[in-house]
Amino acid sequence: MSLAPVVRDDFSAPFFEASAEGRLLLRFSPSSGAWSEPSAMVCSVSQAADLEWREASGRGHLVSWTIKPGRPRDDQPAQDTVIGIVETDEGPWLTLLLPDADVAALAVGAAVEVRFVRPEGSEHLPVGRLGG
Repeated sequence: MSLAPVVRDDFSAPFFEASAEGRLLLRFSPSSGAWSEPSAMVCSVSQAADLEWREASGRGHLVSWTIKPGRPRDDQPAQDTVIGIVETDEGPWLTLLLPDADVAALAVGAAVEVRFVRPEGSEHLPVGRLGG
């Protein structure tokens, strides 16, 4: 699994600080009571601009996935990358790598738990684990 390094900015700093602690933050609108994805600038339901960071459960279920074929490198066999779309228990959908996924276990509705990895030179990033 190879993830490109990600660097925080002022907007994303709370997200990455929580990620380093193993906590998933999503955006929440107090006026609408709706959750939005971490990159949202306004509520995805009401368009309200009152979003705040709130801790999420870190659980959800698999909606869909794709498998990106790997390439052999340095006499190592090719490793495919599984990328899943996960609907969190709070509602927003996240696109997550599923680095240890058993391809035979991929199924719509499969439980997923968010975990965090830290690629070299990067912030901690969320990934998914089946069976969470």
